[in-house]
Amino acid sequence: IEQLESDLARTREDLERSFQELEVVNEELKSSNEEAQSMNEELQTINNELQTRLDDLALAQSDMQNLLNSTDIATLFLDNELNVRRYTEQAVPIFHLRESDVGRPLSDLANTLEYPLLLEDAKETLRSLTPCTKSVSSADGRWFSVRIMPYRTLANMVNGAVLTFVDISIAKALEFRLREAN
Repeated sequence: IEQLESDLARTREDLERSFQELEVVNEELKSSNEEAQSMNEELQTINNELQTRLDDLALAQSDMQNLLNSTDIATLFLDNELNVRRYTEQAVPIFHLRESDVGRPLSDLANTLEYPLLLEDAKETLRSLTPCTKSVSSADGRWFSVRIMPYRTLANMVNGAVLTFVDISIAKALEFRLREAN
């Protein structure tokens, strides 16, 4: 009986020690859980801030696209290798563009312009960083004032070229009529 009582006492001590260890581990787990919850809350706050910025950026991009389309100026944005980065709706009839043309080289694009030196002028603008302006006609009889400029980032780094095409057909028609009248 004494032996059983001694074994029982030892077992109680072992159980008590195990119980205390489990309590310590449980406290550590609670602490870790609280830290994880705190980190999760911080991550949710950061995620919400990022989502707000993404929404703002999407709105700004929509504003810019609407602004560019409202100017009625055909615009092509090219990267440093003269691949299409972006374009306005007005550029579609001139270059027969579609979504899959983003990333294609300017040299691969068919266009209606009577401007065989377009690619060379774009390369020269990137090389010299000097804008180029020309009046060119198109196959459908329209005239465009073409301007090729370096694309500058907000940090004033050159990151490609911007080509704009302003329809000057009415002005050219008046010019031709005045010449004929003289």
